Amino acid sequence: MVIESVAGVSVCVCAADGPKLDGDRAASDLIGDAFGTGARVVAIPVERLGPGFLTLSTRIAGEVIQKFVNYGFQVAFVGDVSQAVAASDALRDFVRESNRGRHVWFVADLGELATKLA
Repeated sequence: MVIESVAGVSVCVCAADGPKLDGDRAASDLIGDAFGTGARVVAIPVERLGPGFLTLSTRIAGEVIQKFVNYGFQVAFVGDVSQAVAASDALRDFVRESNRGRHVWFVADLGELATKLA
């Protein structure tokens, strides 16, 4: 995890090769790592998403996102989720609604995150 300034905002950028984000405990671990950094945004590469994360019926995404929001973090999932979105109307709607908000985003790259934060 490194801290980068994205659009003037401190962002914890997670490494793509870390532990999979597969539930409440993994979210707590990431939040713990991010807490001491002073950043309020955590950018998580989609490579870190555990199996079932993008299958909304597993509730993994909801648990993870709720944990970040409860601790006052904005969270961005960075990378290409287009295949999963194309395969699920529910996920498509979820991603669209998330991207309209201010706390959770699915973005292609840090450049798109910068646009959200500006």
